[in-house]
Amino acid sequence: MDRNPPDGTGPVHVPLGHIVANEKWRGSQLAQGMQGKVKLVFEDGLAPVDFYLSVRSCILYITEADLVAGNSYRKRLVRVRNSSNLQGIALVEKTPTSEQYFPAIQKFTVLDLGMVLLPVASQVEASCIIIQLVQEQTKEPSKNPFLRKKQAQLSEPFLLRTVQQIPGVGKIKASLLLQKFPSIQQLSNASIQELEQVVGQAAAQQIHAFFTQSR
Repeated sequence: MDRNPPDGTGPVHVPLGHIVANEKWRGSQLAQGMQGKVKLVFEDGLAPVDFYLSVRSCILYITEADLVAGNSYRKRLVRVRNSSNLQGIALVEKTPTSEQYFPAIQKFTVLDLGMVLLPVASQVEASCIIIQLVQEQTKEPSKNPFLRKKQAQLSEPFLLRTVQQIPGVGKIKASLLLQKFPSIQQLSNASIQELEQVVGQAAAQQIHAFFTQSR
């Protein structure tokens, strides 16, 4: 297994269908949920990354405790975002205890960094999402529309779920918005008039307010 440099942002060699996991997750509910479904390899020194899905795709897992403890998680997200060779997806525990902190990390991750963020209720749910990502990755490119469109970009369906988290946006509107504005950055910079043409006046105002209030 190739070793990653001291900054912890790769490259790490990940065999197809495997996940390279940070040693700290050994024995966790999250790791147990994936065992038997994908091949897990545990390694030290992967921080700030929790799981590598490929040489270019990784998962950062933000726990309920991380959110309650403060903003230290931001440094981890920024390090991955600033890495030229990594595409990071943030999985964030959204629970009754952490819910009050969720809007802050959502706006920081999605708006400021332009990364994909997915809320999860538990480590069990997170393990299902990670397995799904690996399964998408192992499909032949000709059979995987996400890989056919953009090789090694595994986040399209998860970008859709990120946009669905915006108030006033459901699955249908999220799909329409991403057809017109294919990135979070483009969507956040859209005017109310441009949004109205896609989703109507009421939803356009809610979406515009979501982005402008966070700035």
